[in-house]
Amino acid sequence: MQLKTKLCSSLAKIMPAKEPEGKNYRSGSALQGEIFSFQLAYCADYNWVPINIDIQSELESYINCRSVELVPVEYPGFLFDDDYADTRPGLYPDRLQELPPEGLKSVVNQWRSLWFQVTIPENLPARKYKISITLSSPKYPGYESPAPRRKQCFTLEVLPLQLPGQTLLHTNWFHTDCLATYYQQEVFSQAHWQTLENFFRCAAAHGINLLLTPIFTPPLDTRVGGERPTVQLVKVFKNNGKYSFDLTLLTKWIDLAKKCGITHFEMAHLFTQWGAEFTPKIMAAVDGIEKRIFGWDVRADSPEYAEFLGAFLPVLTDYFRQRNMVDKVFFHTSDEPNSKHRKTYASAARLLKKHIGEFRTIDALSSVEFYKLKLVSLPVPLEDRIESFIEAGVPEAWIYYCCGPMQIYSNRFIAMTSSRNRILGSLLYYYNIKGFLHWGFNFYYSRYSLKPIDPYNCTDADAAFPSGDSFVVYPGKDG
Repeated sequence: MQLKTKLCSSLAKIMPAKEPEGKNYRSGSALQGEIFSFQLAYCADYNWVPINIDIQSELESYINCRSVELVPVEYPGFLFDDDYADTRPGLYPDRLQELPPEGLKSVVNQWRSLWFQVTIPENLPARKYKISITLSSPKYPGYESPAPRRKQCFTLEVLPLQLPGQTLLHTNWFHTDCLATYYQQEVFSQAHWQTLENFFRCAAAHGINLLLTPIFTPPLDTRVGGERPTVQLVKVFKNNGKYSFDLTLLTKWIDLAKKCGITHFEMAHLFTQWGAEFTPKIMAAVDGIEKRIFGWDVRADSPEYAEFLGAFLPVLTDYFRQRNMVDKVFFHTSDEPNSKHRKTYASAARLLKKHIGEFRTIDALSSVEFYKLKLVSLPVPLEDRIESFIEAGVPEAWIYYCCGPMQIYSNRFIAMTSSRNRILGSLLYYYNIKGFLHWGFNFYYSRYSLKPIDPYNCTDADAAFPSGDSFVVYPGKDG
């Protein structure tokens, strides 16, 4: 029985059929209050024999060890450069899993890894700390060689400086309906609220502080004429032709999110994606009967929708003013319009602006003409378009990436090297970026939301987006 081990950076992708390159990664440094991660890769010439893990360190109570599990990558992308871990479909390391009580699994002659996360307290004394890790397997019937035992030592130097607070505004769009669908929970039931809280906390713990808020069911990634499950925080009533609104669920959402560490909120888009031509799905009790009053069958420039927004938006904006949230709230017109949508987007943007006053609007778009026409307060272009917006004088520079760019620039596809994800921080610093947006925190549907997918077996939204684009968290069994 033989067991090989190697210390690796958190930026290494340990592919199962390839020994990690380079020397042992034996040391690193971090600030007080920072989270520091590294890996221990291992390869055994046996399986069905558990591998036990022993950690010895003064930092042991701050260390979380998980296994890095392989996930299917059927669609790694279609435009490649030389900065991908691999360009072929296959199994890639991505998902972090809690260790099983029976011991770590090994798959004969495959490289796997352990992920060590050290959460450093702000008051931890600044000096060097040793972390000793021993992997061992028991003597097992049928194997003549001695039971293997391998020890590796990592040194973490804690520097005498505290990590400053995050100033970047960061959103990965939160898909409320996907959680209800995956866990088979009634929307906004007690069980659903508990799941939402768990995912809010996870998002905030990983730097997300701006939360997509479904005042109405977000008109995102929905086929024309189709519907996503209703997730509507605002209750709408229309009696004798007059509108009224109940914001109780919105208050519950905001208070819960704040408790979990969220500081800013973006309202779901008030016009459909890719052009702002139609209205989002909105449910209402009309003279006591629940029905859909807006959707794909109602054009964005309809008098009926103008009347609705004229009644609703003053109520909503007054609500936020009373809660002193004017600088914490953003409104969306429509997602990813391009130059051919200028007329419809302009009409929608001006209708929205008519009612929201000093509140800011924010949209993912890469045509600078929308900003020059003063149709959006904070445009969010693709990262490779940022310079034209800076030249146009945007007061705050924001960027996003999603399905692209696939070459040269930073992105988060599973097939890419991890350094390509990490270097986003350098880009944000260089351009003094104030906000970052991505569309997929937990999108567990196929493209256009045609059907649910199993994120453990499908990482590409049913071959729609490169693996890793549509979600970054896997739904745990316990919500």
